[in-house]
Amino acid sequence: MSILQAVILGIVQGLTEFIPVSSSGHLVLVPHVLGWQFEQSQAFIFDVLVQWGTLLAVLIYFRRDLIEIGTAFCKGLTSGKPFASENARMGWYLIIATIPAVVVGLLCKDFIEAAFSNARTTGFFLLFTAVLLVVAEIVGKRKRTMDQITWFDALWIGCSQVLALLPGVSRSGATIAGGMIRDLDRSSAARFSFLMSVPVMLGAGVLAFKDLFALQTTDNFLLPLAIGFFAALVSGYIAIRWLIAYLSKHSLFIFAGYCLIIGLLIIFTG
Repeated sequence: MSILQAVILGIVQGLTEFIPVSSSGHLVLVPHVLGWQFEQSQAFIFDVLVQWGTLLAVLIYFRRDLIEIGTAFCKGLTSGKPFASENARMGWYLIIATIPAVVVGLLCKDFIEAAFSNARTTGFFLLFTAVLLVVAEIVGKRKRTMDQITWFDALWIGCSQVLALLPGVSRSGATIAGGMIRDLDRSSAARFSFLMSVPVMLGAGVLAFKDLFALQTTDNFLLPLAIGFFAALVSGYIAIRWLIAYLSKHSLFIFAGYCLIIGLLIIFTG
C-alpha cells in the first residue's frame, strides 16, 4: 500500500464512517474501481485500525459528553445508585447498545470477512441502506430527544448496528435509522449513534492489533497505516460537525438517493 492510497482510503473512511453511506462499502469499492490490489489480511487490518482515526475524532468532538457520562457512570456504581442520573443511565444505554454487535461479530467473524471480498454483494447492501434511510424518514415521528432514550431504545439501536457488520450497510445509517424509527429526532439519533460507536470501534481495533503483530511485513505497513489514521481523524471530525448541523434542518433522503445510485451502478457493472 502506497502513501497516496493510504491518504485516499483514510479520507474515505473518515467521511463515510459518519455520513450514512457505508464506510465499509466504500473501502471495498474504492480499491475495486481504481484497480488497487492489496493482500486480504493487510486490507482488513488497515480498514479496522484506520477506524481508530475516526474513533479519536469522536472522542475529541464529544469529549465533554463522554467525560460527564463516564464520571456519572462510575459515581453511580460507587454510590450504589447506578441509575440515579441521566448521564449514568446513558452509560448503561451505551453498553446495552454495544452488546448485540459484539456477540454477532465474534460468532460470525469469518463470514463477515468473506463478505468483504464481493463488490456486487456490497451493491445490494447499499440498496438495503437506502431502504433503511427512507423507512426511517417515513415511519419516524421525530418527537423525542436524547434525554428521553430508554433501555429498549438502546437495545433496538444496538440490534440495528448488527446490520452494519455487512459491507454496504452503513453503521451510522443503520443506527440513526434505528433511533428515528423509535421516534428520536434526527440530531439526537445521530448523537447517540456517534457515542455508541466508541466501544465498537475500540474493540474492533484491539482485535485488529493482534492480527497486525502476526503479519510478516509489519515494517513496510506501519507508515501507510499511520498516514491513513491521521487522514481518517481529520476527515472524520469534519464529517461529524457537518452531519449534526445538516440533520438539524434536513432529511436523510439525499443519502438514500446516493446509496441507491451507487448500489445500482455496482450491481449492473459488476
